[in-house]
Amino acid sequence: MNPKMKELREKAMKLPLEPGVYIMHNSEDTIIYIGKAKALKNRVSQYFGSQNNHPEKVRRMVDNVDYFEYIITDSEFEALVLEASLIKQHKPKYNILLKDDTGYSYIKISREEYPRITESKHPDDTGEFIGPYVSSYYVKNAIDQAVKIFRLPTCSKNFPQDFSKSRPCLNYHIEQCCGLCSGKISAEEYGEIIKDAVAFLKKGSAISMKELEKEMNDAAENLEFERAAKIRDRITAVKRMQNKQKVFAVKVKEQDVIALFSDGVDGCFQVFRFTNGNLFDRETFVIKDIGDENVSFSEFVIQYYSNKEKIPPCITIDRVLPDADVISNYLSQKSELKVELYVPQKGERASLVEMCKNNAAEVLAQTKNSRGRQYSQLKELGDLLGLDKIPMYIESYDISNLAGTDNVAGMVVFEGGKPLKSAYRKFKIKSFEGQDDFASMAEVLTRRFEEYHKLKNTGEGFGKLPDLILLDGGKGQISAVKPMLEKLEIDVPLFGMVKDDKHRTRAITDGTGEIELKSVKNPFKLVTQIQDEVHRFAIGYHHQVRSKNAFKSSLTDIEGIGKTRAKNLLKHFGTIKNIREAELEELENAPSMTKDTAKAVYDFFHNTE
Repeated sequence: MNPKMKELREKAMKLPLEPGVYIMHNSEDTIIYIGKAKALKNRVSQYFGSQNNHPEKVRRMVDNVDYFEYIITDSEFEALVLEASLIKQHKPKYNILLKDDTGYSYIKISREEYPRITESKHPDDTGEFIGPYVSSYYVKNAIDQAVKIFRLPTCSKNFPQDFSKSRPCLNYHIEQCCGLCSGKISAEEYGEIIKDAVAFLKKGSAISMKELEKEMNDAAENLEFERAAKIRDRITAVKRMQNKQKVFAVKVKEQDVIALFSDGVDGCFQVFRFTNGNLFDRETFVIKDIGDENVSFSEFVIQYYSNKEKIPPCITIDRVLPDADVISNYLSQKSELKVELYVPQKGERASLVEMCKNNAAEVLAQTKNSRGRQYSQLKELGDLLGLDKIPMYIESYDISNLAGTDNVAGMVVFEGGKPLKSAYRKFKIKSFEGQDDFASMAEVLTRRFEEYHKLKNTGEGFGKLPDLILLDGGKGQISAVKPMLEKLEIDVPLFGMVKDDKHRTRAITDGTGEIELKSVKNPFKLVTQIQDEVHRFAIGYHHQVRSKNAFKSSLTDIEGIGKTRAKNLLKHFGTIKNIREAELEELENAPSMTKDTAKAVYDFFHNTE
């Protein structure tokens, strides 16, 4: 904890209840955070009070504060404008910082006998360049359309050097490439294809369509039917692409859609930009240590548009921001047009926000070696259970026995919403005999977390704490395990998975009440998968132990074979089948066996068949 905490709090309590900007410095006199406040005293004093409710990022920032200064403004709006200016100037470590990406993108048509169309950041003398464009997304999308419509090659072959050296690839056979590598297309014919593709990129699909139709009609009049047919196919491809684009056409013609997906630690902002009702750009920003989501969202919006020349009249966002009016006023002043921050509840714009958020989840999931769908399931489960962060690493336990015999347990692990089979573990109940599922569960988790205390510096296997523990069972299992976790000082959320009378997942419990799952689709699917998997694993281990014990009991029926020899035989041969099929000499050479005992085993299996 910051040794100056008391001193800083005393200073904060003397601040005025006026709007303004506060500036945090570290001991090296570096500005580490800049914020705005409607009432400086209330906002700044919060930092130096109890640290329990602060996100980890804020706690780290507070630990590094040596002193702070402040600037009083006439209004919260003026504070926001000043804050944005100071952040851009000083780039403090603990503020959200976005790259001021002023780079442009170009469409390049290479200068060679068989030209290629690609994206480029820097024009040079190696080709013709179309642009510049502010949006690299637009450039990539346009090139992708041109490649598909005009069936341009995307492979790494060199032409004409690689003509006829190999068969055309799959793209040619599914009619997504003209098959230039076959050597059957002349440089003149390919040049015409590139010319039409460039016209499409320069003039857009509408003008390009008219020119293509004229080319097709001229070719038909000149009896060049093969050429006319190829142009007709391009026209069909352009129309198909136009129909595909209509999927993204929206009623609000000029708008940006912004959504944030956070796992409680990191976050991802996704921005969809629409003009003329069509998606023309999309940008993604992954932010480490996201902190307070609403504060970060406000910071993001201000910084994002401080780098933009054009701000749309409507910005559709996924949440109500406490300072939305102030931000809207700031953006309106900057763009010299009224800018609205809109939070949709239903309809097309709500669907766009959901799509935007799902894309953000997918991007963040990839940084965590997961998938967007599984990430969303985990996020919903965490929200449902009131967890502080997404449960990326889940351990689940189940007990299996037959009337108290062969008492075992299984532990399965789900990481990123997927089974992590290398982390599965099996347990034999050792502390008692007979049937007591509650005591069995307590024993298993005691052994597991005693191992954690031995290995916790490694961060692997039992040396890693889960984000969530799920027990197969209800209130009884929770009551048996919770005191043990407290005694071992294990602070991990603990819940039980409750089944209905048909042994299907029904609810989840913390021991005091139940949360029904069937009405929440994604968490229900995930918990059902986990419960089915841990039950399968535990009962599979139980069957394995029962079979092995059955084999042992059959061996101990043989004269001269006690428990130790039976165990050694099974260890040596692996299975009862292998013992049955072993030759007498092999049995004699097995560990702890004599000639007499080997003959007794051999006779037992061969005389009873």
